[in-house]
Amino acid sequence: MDGLTQLVVWLNAVADALGRLLLAPLGVLPGWLSATIVSAATGVLMLLAYKYTSNQRAIKRVRDDINAQLLALKLFKDSASVALRAQGRLLVGAFRLMVLAVVPMLVMVVPVCLLLGQLALWYQSRPLQIGEEAVMTLKLGGTADSSWPDIRLQPMDAMEITLGPVRVLSKRIICWNIKARASGYQRVVFHVDGQAIDKELAIGDGFMRVSTHRPRWDWSEVLLHPGEQPFGPEAPVQSIEIDYPERDSWTSGTDSWVLYWFGVSMLAGLCFRPLLKVNM
Repeated sequence: MDGLTQLVVWLNAVADALGRLLLAPLGVLPGWLSATIVSAATGVLMLLAYKYTSNQRAIKRVRDDINAQLLALKLFKDSASVALRAQGRLLVGAFRLMVLAVVPMLVMVVPVCLLLGQLALWYQSRPLQIGEEAVMTLKLGGTADSSWPDIRLQPMDAMEITLGPVRVLSKRIICWNIKARASGYQRVVFHVDGQAIDKELAIGDGFMRVSTHRPRWDWSEVLLHPGEQPFGPEAPVQSIEIDYPERDSWTSGTDSWVLYWFGVSMLAGLCFRPLLKVNM
């Protein structure tokens, strides 16, 4: 799966560059407003993508046939044979619509997944506030019987270690309890057998891009956590995670933002469908 992981890393690099530029206003807008604008814009863009990647003429023909069969059911409801034929054609028409939707769905699935990964950096967690504590976990590669490297956490003014390191030998993880001391984007530096490895730390109020994980070399992990470069397959460290607090909002909060994005984007698509003359 190395090839697939490398492809996702390249796609994430492009998406991250665009996301930092296009989604920068999310840091100054209220959460409900930014989530609504992004969701509505996504719905319109997906509608346009559907229009120009689908066979609109074929979809219109199938839709017209479905409407004709519905009319036949209404006009000849006393005829069992006509009703059965019309119902069969309705099922065939529904299946044909599903087949015609496959191509645009395949075209949209990758951009949508990349977009959701970028939005998760803003909405899935909130940054640490000054004086707030969190658990930071570093996971090593290798097996339970592998030797442990020398691991040291470089001191920094923006972060205080209140507990740790705590080692869990069976899981090859090492944990620290940290306290935020200064606002801004900070770099936490680890020295693993003399090799410097870093992790981003977000401290502040409001909306900031929050990378909870620096992921391991796995395409699904890279897709879910696009904020930082993944560790290579031969790296001594598999992943580094910071347990950020959840964001409390039903429009732009942890997990709920996905449902809000989906609902608003679908509603925007339905509203703009007649204006953009899209057959679905």
